[in-house]
Amino acid sequence: MASPSAPIEKKVTASSALAYLASLAGLAILGAVTDNPSLVSGMPDALEPFVLALVPAAASWIAGWAAPHTPRSDV
Repeated sequence: MASPSAPIEKKVTASSALAYLASLAGLAILGAVTDNPSLVSGMPDALEPFVLALVPAAASWIAGWAAPHTPRSDV
């Protein structure tokens, strides 16, 4: 089990950033082609895609952190 202060690997951070950008693009396309672009009515329309795109990014970050990592030899 990893210690609580274990660093996050760069591959996990990169996958989270890519998931955020991909979902942001997908939500932008969805908002452009639907008649009602308001996905979450309580937020300003300009802010919605950015907030909603955090959900898959957070999910991939948590999954990457929880996944077993490649063992490293102590050098």
